[in-house]
Amino acid sequence: MDTSPTPAFSALAQPNAASQHGPRPLPLFLNILWRETQDDPELRKRAFQGLRKYQEARRPSPPHAPPPFASAGNARLLRYGTDNGRAPVVFVPSLINPPLVLDLSSSRSMLRHMSAAGHDAYLVDWGAPLEGEGGLGLDGHVFAKLLPMLQSLPRPPILVGYCLGGNLVIGAAASMETRAVATIAAPWDFDGIPQADREQISALWQGAKPMCERLGYVPMEVLQSGFWAMDPARTIRKYAAFAETMTGSDEEHAFLAVEDWANGGPPLTYGAGLDLFEKFYAANASGLGRWRINGKRIDPAELTCPTLSIRSARDRIVPAEAAPEMAEQETLALGHVGMIVGGSARQYLWGPLSQWLCRHGG
Repeated sequence: MDTSPTPAFSALAQPNAASQHGPRPLPLFLNILWRETQDDPELRKRAFQGLRKYQEARRPSPPHAPPPFASAGNARLLRYGTDNGRAPVVFVPSLINPPLVLDLSSSRSMLRHMSAAGHDAYLVDWGAPLEGEGGLGLDGHVFAKLLPMLQSLPRPPILVGYCLGGNLVIGAAASMETRAVATIAAPWDFDGIPQADREQISALWQGAKPMCERLGYVPMEVLQSGFWAMDPARTIRKYAAFAETMTGSDEEHAFLAVEDWANGGPPLTYGAGLDLFEKFYAANASGLGRWRINGKRIDPAELTCPTLSIRSARDRIVPAEAAPEMAEQETLALGHVGMIVGGSARQYLWGPLSQWLCRHGG
């Protein structure tokens, strides 16, 4: 009897198609795929074809990251621009998944676009937690990592935070002189997230918490499981659609880059996971003004610099209602990731954000 794995579960033996190219955790993904396609054999077939194609596809070389300008522990501040006498612009990604979504490829890089537009642009790479950092919470990431790197800059910066990075830049701006603050799809008021989603995330955390506490960190697979649970049908449909993309096309390369990003990244510290799931999702500490950093209450309404909140009308992860209230508001009809790397990102986010940065000294 042939016991070799079926092609849908394996990758070809080539250097850039290793077995790690696959949704993580793969057993859960396959369970979702089987469940979501039980009444649609054609969808199931195309989803498996898309999965196999994803696993086997050749990846273009990723953009070469610039050298670090500053560091704090394993966190690094990467410089994409050059000193132009204006305010440095620091882009702060979420702690969840790598920072590469902001520098995804040569044609889909917000950081390289901002550098080409003349901004002295920087990107925070949080790196992997060090041994002994298991108790470092979200406040600690601001106080012990982000602030020291920002204070190495030649002049007060403009801070731009994406997703959970938006929460962290609000915390940093409350703690140091800042020229301006912009957030993109930042989850600030967790009462704006549907109750069913919050309950689902809470159940996931309660099941994973004992293991995470023993480990001292929250594996990326725990977080990915929560994202999939919010919209399992979409998770399967996008792989089915990927089966039809042209090999070597920009569309194929974009899917590979986004999915590799979404399925990669180091774990969260246990302290950051505890804050995210219990202080933010469960207790809405940020939205209710109860989140503190080094004893100081963090409230975006109390920031004295210019502020901008960019939200999405099509975001399941961070609905528009969950975004922070800032002096200026913009709502885009783009998804949580599409607004950063999608085909319309340059027109609707990168360009307008660049103009806003210029108006405020960046």
